[in-house]
Amino acid sequence: MSKVELRSQQWFGKTGKDGFIYRAWMKNQGIPDDYFQGKPVIGICNTWSELTPCNAHFRELAEFVKKGIIEAGGFPVEFPVMSLGETLIKPTAMLYRNLASMDVEESIRANPIDGVVLMCGCDKTTDPASIAFIKGDFKNKDQNEPLPWNKS
Repeated sequence: MSKVELRSQQWFGKTGKDGFIYRAWMKNQGIPDDYFQGKPVIGICNTWSELTPCNAHFRELAEFVKKGIIEAGGFPVEFPVMSLGETLIKPTAMLYRNLASMDVEESIRANPIDGVVLMCGCDKTTDPASIAFIKGDFKNKDQNEPLPWNKS
């Protein structure tokens, strides 16, 4: 079986100024140097919000997800996306589901992510996140190849 080229290495594996800058921006947050040496970057797409009761527990849960990713040999990176809850958004959360889907899809596409965990808690966040992931024809940044999870 051949080794899968990690999409994130198109950022972090570069030599020269560009690679240095990409790694430096992450290192200033305390990310150890060995995380950039071929570990798969696993995004944690978090819909946590105090305004969304279904997802209010995700802040704490994301810490456990990060630990699991590290234990499995990955490099976890959490990123926020739009959170929708029917209880407070007026007139209705249904008006914003496409926007939430675009937020998830473009956040995954634009960043050095090799895999993703979607943290969503009800139909107002699960549907947009799932639709974004399914319809997102994710490609490697510099090559026009599907990401490993999109290969048939």
